[in-house]
Amino acid sequence: MMDEARYNQLAVGVFKRILAAADAIDPDILEAESTGDMVTLTARSREKCIVNTQRAVRQIWVAGRGQGIHFTYDTATSTWKDDKGRGLELLAFVADVVHDISGVDFIYPG
Repeated sequence: MMDEARYNQLAVGVFKRILAAADAIDPDILEAESTGDMVTLTARSREKCIVNTQRAVRQIWVAGRGQGIHFTYDTATSTWKDDKGRGLELLAFVADVVHDISGVDFIYPG
């Protein structure tokens, strides 16, 4: 299992990318709120995508589309992948959920 300092660094990086993508969207369409270990993205319809850390197991969990997906960092690809082996990647999954609930593209800055 990765050490806590590395996990924290990676999790902060994910949150920064998510918030940067949300900042590019009109807040009347998608509102982003960051509170410690959680980012909540709320669409005009009040549907949500919630991203939060799970420090004890070194994962990031995403709730959206009526499901909860757990992501573990894959050092081989330097990406967060779902822990069930379904081929889901964290940032792509969040972008898909945001698109589903808001109708807008969720684009991460370079």
